[in-house]
Amino acid sequence: MSSVREALYWSRADNGSVRCELCPHRCHITGGGTGICGARANKDGALVALGYGLVSAIALDPVEKKPLYLFHPGKSILSVGGYGCNLRCPFCQNHEISMRRGPGKGGSFQTPEEIVRLALQAAPHGNIGVAYTYNEPLIGYEFVYDCAKLIKKEGLLNAVVTNGYVNMEPLGKLLPFADAMNIDLKSFSEGFYKKIGGSLDAVKETIRLSHTQCHVEITTLIIPGENDSSEEIAGLAGFIASLDDEIPLHLTRFFPRHKYSGRKATQRETIYALSGTAKKYLKNVFTGNMW
Repeated sequence: MSSVREALYWSRADNGSVRCELCPHRCHITGGGTGICGARANKDGALVALGYGLVSAIALDPVEKKPLYLFHPGKSILSVGGYGCNLRCPFCQNHEISMRRGPGKGGSFQTPEEIVRLALQAAPHGNIGVAYTYNEPLIGYEFVYDCAKLIKKEGLLNAVVTNGYVNMEPLGKLLPFADAMNIDLKSFSEGFYKKIGGSLDAVKETIRLSHTQCHVEITTLIIPGENDSSEEIAGLAGFIASLDDEIPLHLTRFFPRHKYSGRKATQRETIYALSGTAKKYLKNVFTGNMW
């Protein structure tokens, strides 16, 4: 089967090049090239979604693992991952697949219909639906969108675990099929986002729009010396509270990974202290990775 489909959200540019309109990068892609994410390419003057249906992992997880603590707690959700990401976080905790350009060894090809079949098979085991997770799912927008529509038809639920770096038009088209989102708010500093190739303002817009249409929880990975000041967490929590002070915030502990493999893990005391700061603004603050 082909794992290449014509992409949604693009326009033709000059000399056979194309402009991807899926995320704020708006990559200008010449013939044979790919965008920053590596998942969208110019093939003969058209934008195609590479790896449509290529899956890195499928697992039945507790919904709390996404993390989604206030969305059907105690239930399970079929977690489906692809490959690649449109950000370049040097601290990525899942870089083995998020930084990979294609499947390499392992992985499988799945159609949306097969994902639905697996989700229905798992329903007797407490499965509530499908979570699109592990890598950045929205760079594989077409596959997520096709799966999400079919999942909803079967009366199951969709959850999207995302970095939130997506344009508003494609997000708006997907949201009617999304029941929950966990959005990474990696920092409350535009300088931090610039370092990882993103934009704080863009992610804030994703959070603003998403929380009006589905259940939203926010995750911030706390990295020593990067985003661990009480002032920053106060600003971050204050922004979330300005939307709804019941939106859950997960403050999670960093462990050395990827290009930050030589750094120390976040101290538990730091997470507890920052949790206390966030609780001045928010009613639902959780700590993660505290083993």
